[in-house]
Amino acid sequence: MFRKITARLEEWKNSPHRKPLILQGARQVGKTYSALEFGRTHYENVAYFNFETNPRLAQTFAEDISPEYLIPILSHICGQSILKEKTLIVFDETQLCERALTSLKYFCENAPEYHIIAAGSLLGVAVNRAHFSFPVGKVDIMTLYPMDMEEFMSACGEDALIERIKQCFVENTPMPAALHGAAMQLYRQYLIVGGMPECVMQFTQTKDYILIRHTQDTILASYLNDMSKYNSVNEIKKTRLAYDNITVQLSKKNTRFQYKLIKKGARAAEFENAIGWLCLSGITSRVYKVEQIKKPLENYRDIDSFKIYVSDTGLLCAKKELSPNDILYMSSELEDFKGGMTENYVNSQLIAGGYKTYYWESPRGAEIDFIIRCGEDLIPVEVKSADNTKAKSLKVYAETFKPAYCIKLSAKNFAFENNIKTVPLYAAFCLAACRCTHLRAPQRAI
Repeated sequence: MFRKITARLEEWKNSPHRKPLILQGARQVGKTYSALEFGRTHYENVAYFNFETNPRLAQTFAEDISPEYLIPILSHICGQSILKEKTLIVFDETQLCERALTSLKYFCENAPEYHIIAAGSLLGVAVNRAHFSFPVGKVDIMTLYPMDMEEFMSACGEDALIERIKQCFVENTPMPAALHGAAMQLYRQYLIVGGMPECVMQFTQTKDYILIRHTQDTILASYLNDMSKYNSVNEIKKTRLAYDNITVQLSKKNTRFQYKLIKKGARAAEFENAIGWLCLSGITSRVYKVEQIKKPLENYRDIDSFKIYVSDTGLLCAKKELSPNDILYMSSELEDFKGGMTENYVNSQLIAGGYKTYYWESPRGAEIDFIIRCGEDLIPVEVKSADNTKAKSLKVYAETFKPAYCIKLSAKNFAFENNIKTVPLYAAFCLAACRCTHLRAPQRAI
């Protein structure tokens, strides 16, 4: 399946400043597949080492981690020659062998001609352990996320539709009604299936939502197991409580995270480590409120006010035990959850597109769901789950901060009016195109 990270891996391979690469991300997002497929198509051979399936492999690194010592032994273990520049070395589940991660420093310094990718599901958690020796400055780092909407549509064979969507996004021209309807249907299917590669593959092959839900439940179970396996005893229960409560809070009108909703009398000090674990593992992401709209936004975040979203909409729907038909037909019974679910979807698309997301509130309660930086501009993004939307909060924001333009994501077709760029929800992935550029859309009456 098409994954955008392949292009980034090609840049890494060809870079004169290449270092060993750490490929991180939540469990089951496709790290191993992406690394191995890239190795098969861009190198003469791949030397693959999994520290989970071969626990004795760690003994090799316990003895010596110098490249001149490791390469002959690793060649023997995998039964093939490891050649400079021609072999891709893949370390998998690297969080289980701290010395393997530390060895990347010496490959960078003493043997940069060897190409290495170290993948792991909980590297973000592992490298924050106090005793962990992380090769700071000696590695490149990439994060792989669940498949975004564009990758999902490509897997469904909709490449021509993708190109039409991109064209309409740039030109601010509406999609033909039939294509708009088809794309909205794919969007609703994506909400159910999500972006986990195995689930997407099952959808393209079978369209069997029961099979997909079983796979999602298995992934959710593996997350719970990780919370027990890679966490301190005191934090296991807290982490599970916080994770279970995130989906509950997304059903609230105010989706700002509230500790008191986890349990009566809960305080930040009690659950901060648990939430930190969930974010470091890639299972969730935290979006802070900004108190001022100035660059850099990070300087103006309110550390006590934030929202938490899960990494994948399919897993969100599975955790809420939502019926596929309720999503496909947007049942009125989901009225309380539609807003939070749609925000969660947009956040996942923005993060996959490389954005750091924030949100904003006015003293009188106007709220902008996301503030993003597009080139030199700070752009407000308002999210609505339906097409009968008004932009009251955008109006307040625009009058206060005079942004270059505003973006509204909803079920409506493409348009640009009153300095508001209207983008259909299925086209949220297109916003990645303006992340590093100034994209002031022309005024166009539609």
